[in-house]
Amino acid sequence: MTPTPVLVTRPEPGATATAERLRAMGFAPQVAPLLTIAPLSAALPPAETLRAVVVASQHAIPPLPPSHRGLPLFAVGDATAEVARRHGFGQVSSADGDAAALAALVGRIIPPAGQPLLLAAGQGQGHHLGRLLTGIGFAVERREVYAAHPASRLPDAARVMIGGHRHGRVLLFSRETALCLSRLVQGTDLLAGFTTLSLAAISRPVAEAVRHLPWQTIRVAMAPTETAVLALLHD
Repeated sequence: MTPTPVLVTRPEPGATATAERLRAMGFAPQVAPLLTIAPLSAALPPAETLRAVVVASQHAIPPLPPSHRGLPLFAVGDATAEVARRHGFGQVSSADGDAAALAALVGRIIPPAGQPLLLAAGQGQGHHLGRLLTGIGFAVERREVYAAHPASRLPDAARVMIGGHRHGRVLLFSRETALCLSRLVQGTDLLAGFTTLSLAAISRPVAEAVRHLPWQTIRVAMAPTETAVLALLHD
């Protein structure tokens, strides 16, 4: 029996890690990142002036300097927490959820009074999380430490899979990726190919960004985690 192809659109290094999980599950991953992650030079507050680091994406961790890796770190999910540990953070807590769960976790573990939190975010991102944290009394220093650059053309693996009219699945882990996919296929002869593809989206906003495409089916994860997205493949 030929394994079901699954299009992995997330940026590296997450794309390769997801592909390995899919292969172990018996699927045929097709890796086609639609975003490229690039670190940004950010002027960070000195570590001694901060309470903790808060990150909603694993991409925010590599740009953080060694001087800040002794601080407690709060991660949005287990995968991000594991990346933090590999980069030398010793005190790591995982919300295993979304921005609201992350803010709630921080509020449960440390009191709001005191030095500010460093919210390390992507370019143009993190504003909602920052508002949630300030809303429960924290002072927040938000810094953009990476940028996600959308692809200017559809990767070959995506073009072949979509254009081949084969039954398969497409994974979307962010709204930015979903918007990039929509832009790259709009007005092309690839649109008809979506009628044989099922979407597995990490959240409702992600699914809504591409709902206009003629998917065979659309499924949304029960939780905003990779594990929950991959669970959709067995439905």
